[in-house]
Amino acid sequence: MEEHVLVVPTALFHELGSFQGFCSDAAKYRDVLLAAENVQFRPRSAAEKDPAFKQLIPYMIFVHTDSTGTVRLFQYVRGKGGGESRLLAKRSIGIGGHINSEDVSARTGEQSVYWAGLQRELNEEVVLNTSFTQQCIGLINDDSTEVGSVHLGIVHRFDVAEANVVSNEKELIESGFMPLSELRQHRGQLESWSAFALDALWG
Repeated sequence: MEEHVLVVPTALFHELGSFQGFCSDAAKYRDVLLAAENVQFRPRSAAEKDPAFKQLIPYMIFVHTDSTGTVRLFQYVRGKGGGESRLLAKRSIGIGGHINSEDVSARTGEQSVYWAGLQRELNEEVVLNTSFTQQCIGLINDDSTEVGSVHLGIVHRFDVAEANVVSNEKELIESGFMPLSELRQHRGQLESWSAFALDALWG
């Protein structure tokens, strides 16, 4: 059975106000884009080739600030088998993935399919051995690339009490927390979404 992924019409994104890069006005887009009447599931093979729709991707960034005020971000390199071959060997500061039709049955209470999918992705990709706070801080769009033109990132910041986030996927290699100063030195290796987020939030 082919995976069916959550999408919204690109035209709706344009109506709300399209942008390139990072946008911090999450409230302007989030509730409309995630409204039940505006989303649908499409076969992934079709969605990956059709820029008339944007696949909604939760993009989770883990931040640790130590007692000296030094900020470190969880980062990794995408190894073989990491899902999106077009991002292979790129460094990233965000984890996440597609919301799929199986997340519908995983919902609890009033939870939306998006939040059920976000929780699944979180549990699949990392182990959080620390307390944290979370907030939705913006969106990322990149129409300059083939992969970016069919995806829209919804960015969630996780501030963790301890730098204790461990990769749960063998495809996420060279993972761990890295100081901002060092990450900036690797900016040329970052996938576009990570570069946008790094520049906008800590530029």
